[in-house]
Amino acid sequence: MRKLDSHIFNILSLVIGTLVAIAILLIVLAKFVGGETQLEHVKTDSLQLAAVEDRTRPFARVAVAGQDNAALAIVEQSAVAAAATASPVPQNGEEVFNAACTACHTQGIAGAPRMADKAAWAPRIAKGKDTLYKHSLEGFQGQTGVMPPKGGRVDLSDDLIRLGVDYMIDGSR
Repeated sequence: MRKLDSHIFNILSLVIGTLVAIAILLIVLAKFVGGETQLEHVKTDSLQLAAVEDRTRPFARVAVAGQDNAALAIVEQSAVAAAATASPVPQNGEEVFNAACTACHTQGIAGAPRMADKAAWAPRIAKGKDTLYKHSLEGFQGQTGVMPPKGGRVDLSDDLIRLGVDYMIDGSR
């Protein structure tokens, strides 16, 4: 019986050893085959280069008195232009809804009444627009859920948020 156990152990060790050797061989082969092209691809990929530039860019620039700081103004202007084109400012209630409100008011997340759900909106609308504006601008925590200030988009003006509220009210009556 002991001899049989020893034999099974030896065969099992041989099988596991063979599988480990094959795995190591496949890893080495993959490194060899992919090593020639993979690095070149990473070095020339524009998205990869932009991501590296973004991660390694200094977070601040210092203007030194008595020296030419014109380059700082150019860099700052290009950063502002890039930020402006990255996320355009909504212009009407529907755009505000799509930019800020849809995340919660489409799925009913955090107790938010779904757009066009007349039963959920009726008691809120009955409180008046001023109350809805206040809750949307300042945030609100009620029995049914939480409304963050400006729906989490504090970069939007109060007037734009009011347009978004009006859009939701009109679509939920």
